[in-house]
Amino acid sequence: MTDQPIRVLVADDHPIVRSGIAALLNLADGIEVVGEAASGAEAVALADALRPDLVLMDLRMPVAHGPEIDGATATAQIIETRPTTRVLILTTYETDDHILGAIEAGASGYLLKAAPHDEIVAGVRSVVSGQTVLAPAIAAKLVERMRQGAAAERPKLSAREREVLRLVGAGSSNPTIAKQLFISEATVKTHLIHVFEKLGVSDRTRAVTLALELGLL
Repeated sequence: MTDQPIRVLVADDHPIVRSGIAALLNLADGIEVVGEAASGAEAVALADALRPDLVLMDLRMPVAHGPEIDGATATAQIIETRPTTRVLILTTYETDDHILGAIEAGASGYLLKAAPHDEIVAGVRSVVSGQTVLAPAIAAKLVERMRQGAAAERPKLSAREREVLRLVGAGSSNPTIAKQLFISEATVKTHLIHVFEKLGVSDRTRAVTLALELGLL
């Protein structure tokens, strides 16, 4: 960071909200609002003309002229044309699709308008310094989304495959497993081959440990 103030462009379609955010930032030390945009298209144009350090971007904004550009699309366009400009989302929307859309577009942070003023000012400074800023509620949603994704991608083992693998974990050999389950050794081997393929492993030990890690046993 230098002694130069952080130059911020505020993009929000509500005039009162936009003015309030601008006033808040102008009162903060080391921050200067250099422009205000009332639409996504205007935000893209002003970002190119004013070259701010950061754009504080709302997500849902109508466009007066031309094709509709929401906050996420505007974010992607700004970052594509001005990669040194950071974008911090400040919005009332917090659905999974909105969050992921903004982050995939290249936003460096996502805060809610209900956040305390100090948190918004701190978020601006943090994002410009290269950090990623997420409101606690947003971070919690992303963690849950990741967990759900991991669960969806978890391999599925049949009841018999889990049974065979459980006995492998107990130290049983193939002949012993065959006797205990009243199946042939060839069938035991077939089950293990399928387990290895599903888990992406090549040996019995790793199959057991990975299955335990994934909660399959």
